[in-house]
Amino acid sequence: MLSRLSGLSRPRTLALSAVPIVALLVVVGVAPLPYAVAQPGLTANVLADYQGTPVISIKGAPTRETTGQLRMTTILATGPSAEVDFGDVLDGWIRTDRAVLPRDSVYPAGQSDKEIQKHNTDEMVKSQNSAVDAALAQLGRKRDSVDVTLHLADVGGPSAGLLFALGIVDMLDGDGSGGDLTGGRDIAGTGTISATGDVGAVGGVSLKTQAAGRDGATVFLVPEAECADARSELPDGMRLIPVRTLKGAVSSLKALEQGGKVPNC
Repeated sequence: MLSRLSGLSRPRTLALSAVPIVALLVVVGVAPLPYAVAQPGLTANVLADYQGTPVISIKGAPTRETTGQLRMTTILATGPSAEVDFGDVLDGWIRTDRAVLPRDSVYPAGQSDKEIQKHNTDEMVKSQNSAVDAALAQLGRKRDSVDVTLHLADVGGPSAGLLFALGIVDMLDGDGSGGDLTGGRDIAGTGTISATGDVGAVGGVSLKTQAAGRDGATVFLVPEAECADARSELPDGMRLIPVRTLKGAVSSLKALEQGGKVPNC
């Protein structure tokens, strides 16, 4: 075969050599790939209503009128059964407002759409329970004397935990001195939370900062381990604050309000 190719002119040799590559690209271009394509999703102020229902409802303790916003952020990804082809992946790699992720990193492997939906709902419920525990512990209050209900329809997963906890703290205690924890700012963020107040990484933060900037936020709270990802597509004028614990997040917001020293990514 090599000897036969060596007798061809160079342009024809290149053309013939390209035939298998073109065929491969055609196959890849139409074949579904094991990826999900994500983009900036919705944001919601946990201090306000969402779809006509308060995101945070508290009984058994007086609550404060708050100003400013604490905006949880999401990503919008192709569904677990969606067919993602080479063109979708290429578009996602090129665009800064898209991300291509292994499907198994977004959805549990080997589960049906219905099972995945239930999994995400269960994770949200666990996150909400942990957020309530962490917030009340932060304030030195007992759960059996304060009834907190969290409601956020059509959103799954655990990544709103930090913002839920901060919202509860702001509604019950503010900055502890009569002011708002937000300082009147539009603050966004993301992060899982444990019942003891530890903040965990979530993924997709560069898309979430874009969603936050689109919806008016000027400050973004990000799990410390994801600072580099958050900086990669950071909207102009947005301030990043790294977070490891709920206590640290509360301290940082108080320092921001009072003009003190605030950690930076």
